[in-house]
Amino acid sequence: MTGKQRAYLRSLANTVPAQHQIGKGGAESPALLKMLSDALEANELIKIHVLNNCDYTPKEICAMLAEALGAEPVQVIGQKVVLYRPSEKHPTIVI
Repeated sequence: MTGKQRAYLRSLANTVPAQHQIGKGGAESPALLKMLSDALEANELIKIHVLNNCDYTPKEICAMLAEALGAEPVQVIGQKVVLYRPSEKHPTIVI
């Protein structure tokens, strides 16, 4: 992914609310990964809030989730992580 594509996705992510949270349980739960995968399929761009009681840093969470979900890490800012994965059935974001 080029820098311009990543910048475009960051601009789209400004208006997306953080609808998912990761806390003490971490990001290894199969149920959490399924939920995030479904959210990526539906929305293509998701924002996740990493709570303070999480055992990992937001950068570590971003790397783990990107690898587990086959998504592109867009941005880690503060406690927020933004991931992108094009939808297989109904792609809406054109980069």
